[in-house]
Amino acid sequence: MASTSTPLTLPVLPLDGEVVLPGMVVPLDLSDSEVRAAVEAAQAAARSTPGKPRVLLVPRIDGTYANTGVLGTVEQVGRLADGDPGALIRGRSRVRIGAGTTGPGAALWVEGTRVDDTVADPLPGHVTELVKEYKALATAWLRKRGAWQVVDRVQAIDDVSALADNSGYSPFLTTDQKVELLETTDPVARLKLATQHLRDHLAEQDVAETIAKDVQEGVDKQQREFLLRRQLEAVRKELRELNGEQEGEESDDYRARVEAADLPEKVREAALKEVDKLERSSDQSPEGSWIRTWLDTVLEMPWNERTEDSYDIRGAKGVLDAEHSGLEDVKERITEYLAVRKRRDDRGLGVVGGRRGGAVLALVGPPGVGKTSLGESVAHAMGRKFVRVALGGVRDEAEIRGHRRTYVGALPGRIVRAVKEAGSMNPVVLLDEIDKVGSDFRGDPAAALLEVLDPAQNHTFRDHYLEVELDLSDVVFLATANVLEAIPEALADRMEIVRLDGYTEDEKVVIARDHLLPRQLERAGLDQDEVAIDEGALRKLAGEYTREAGVRTLERSIARLLRKVAAQHELGERKLPLTVRDEDLRDLIGRPHHVPESAQDPAERRTSVPGVATGLAVTGAGGDVLYVEASLADPETGAAGLTLTGQLGDVMKESAQIALSFLRSHGAELELPVADLKDRGVHIHFPAGAVPKDGPSAGVTMTTAFASLLSGRLVRTDVAMTGEVSLTGRVLPIGGVKQKLLAAHRAGVTTVIIPKRNEPDLDDVPAEVLDKLDVHAVTDVRQVLELALAPATAGVTPEVPVAA
Repeated sequence: MASTSTPLTLPVLPLDGEVVLPGMVVPLDLSDSEVRAAVEAAQAAARSTPGKPRVLLVPRIDGTYANTGVLGTVEQVGRLADGDPGALIRGRSRVRIGAGTTGPGAALWVEGTRVDDTVADPLPGHVTELVKEYKALATAWLRKRGAWQVVDRVQAIDDVSALADNSGYSPFLTTDQKVELLETTDPVARLKLATQHLRDHLAEQDVAETIAKDVQEGVDKQQREFLLRRQLEAVRKELRELNGEQEGEESDDYRARVEAADLPEKVREAALKEVDKLERSSDQSPEGSWIRTWLDTVLEMPWNERTEDSYDIRGAKGVLDAEHSGLEDVKERITEYLAVRKRRDDRGLGVVGGRRGGAVLALVGPPGVGKTSLGESVAHAMGRKFVRVALGGVRDEAEIRGHRRTYVGALPGRIVRAVKEAGSMNPVVLLDEIDKVGSDFRGDPAAALLEVLDPAQNHTFRDHYLEVELDLSDVVFLATANVLEAIPEALADRMEIVRLDGYTEDEKVVIARDHLLPRQLERAGLDQDEVAIDEGALRKLAGEYTREAGVRTLERSIARLLRKVAAQHELGERKLPLTVRDEDLRDLIGRPHHVPESAQDPAERRTSVPGVATGLAVTGAGGDVLYVEASLADPETGAAGLTLTGQLGDVMKESAQIALSFLRSHGAELELPVADLKDRGVHIHFPAGAVPKDGPSAGVTMTTAFASLLSGRLVRTDVAMTGEVSLTGRVLPIGGVKQKLLAAHRAGVTTVIIPKRNEPDLDDVPAEVLDKLDVHAVTDVRQVLELALAPATAGVTPEVPVAA
């Protein structure tokens, strides 16, 4: 291992920022005064001693000398390559620096001790492996640099110390690393250190080469792609010229259009991928036309277009009131929505959790009450675009979600097309007749609407055709339906249900005067100062010529009336201006079609015989009166049992069984001759037999009809009733109270019997209707019989109807 030997006295040649190791040969510039002084001092000392001049090469780092230097001999003094005077010095061995001393010349002289760093022979096995590893690493590094001659020289070095010191030539070593090698006197430790430095450098070099290779490959790919695109453009240009086509006829530059369009980042990436496919495909490939259609659709979508909401709450309410009479529930809901939107916008809460503040409302009500036209009024009040999507009869799930692009003639779904048609991402979309959506082997469109109408999901709606996310969270969806029960439960749960239960007669008159009449005057080519219809005529049109929840038939009646007036004027039979009064209606459009039961002759009324009761029902066209007729069969000709006619559903059949069972078990209490029910067949019929009927709310009506039949007492003409009946005679609650009371009011009924537990529903009924109705809330069917059955006439036994 390393050992010390005889002390030496040498002139110091300082090296600023450089390190020379034993075995290295370096040229030094003699124009430096310190270098020149050291060399001259060494030459002066060499004149009195044999051998070459010797100097001590000591690294000087930031003005501080190292503890170890290298004994160097001056091999030659002459001129360097640039013409300056220089000296060639060879490093011989390490010298541990001692105290300073005196000597000839201006140089600094020090005493030092030579370090003996030879390694005993033969070399241990681990040192031999270390030597092989260093040579292999050095050879790999030198080969990368193309220094093949140096490779042979390194391979020829067998001395461990000389091999370690050979790393001093490495340009990648820092000054500190070279100083560390210089001061490490143990040759094996020094070789380990040099091997580690070389290994680290090769690893860094590999990483750098990989990065450089990747960068170069990217640059090469871009250059190659650029050249190929230019060649492709040139080929297409030649083909166009060959075919006689003008520049730009074949297709637009989709890449430029996509890059110039204001698209979301993910949409832009998808579009650029399709552009790449388009540019690689041939002009005859059918895929090219599919890609162009898809790109046109994506570029036409209003990805970042939004209309500003009108936050004039009073103005919006005024617009709704001006365009629609009544419908206060819907108007209040839209006003609430706008007020909340305004407050959210004022507080910077327009987007929360990636979702905006859209709304999903379902307008449920009979035909003709203004559900569809209300959607346009909502858009007008909010200052948004309006799009109507007709869903009636839609059976294909792809109509909602779009077709896969693999199909010929594929198109996006109706929702995407509606947004594209609107030209903004926040329109009012009216999903008309959502209860008429069907399902078959092509899928269930109602199930596809679940994501569209779910505020928690529709901000990432994905159409099968587009295959990119579409944010529908700012869209106001208004769905219309006639029957709530026809909407799947999961879909109805995602919407806020707003019921439109029809108009009162007073509301119909106002609507006809303010909206229907001006519109029909314009369509008939008449001015408002030429034809006027007074309020009495409008009221008679609404009450006797039409009987509906909405105003569609009323508008047709007004149109018919105005057409008649216009025709008579053109024929010279009637002069204008004209004011139509109620007595003129019969001459113009014929007799009334719906005379109230109370206005008919008592002998012609349906309830003029026992066994007929008036009930109330809810249909798809709103509320309506429902007559129930009961009769007993002749005991000699008719079979015992219950016969039901009128196309009744299972629930209504069960209600008839319950009513009959209640009367059989409580006949004595009610003073009814229930013995007649034992051997005689009972027949119950609901007129309008072609219309399907079902539901539990006719229970009290059938019980009353049976009781009237058995007692011979007539049911009061001015009474109508609704409610489910139980086996114990309890009157249970039902639905549709508002619609049923409006129907009773239209039919001229003055007294209505409802279940006690439905009394809170009277708050929804317009006050003008309640003022004209005597509503009785009952809990027991006995109360119904007391109110509905007329008193028996003394001494007269009414004739009981017998079924033929």
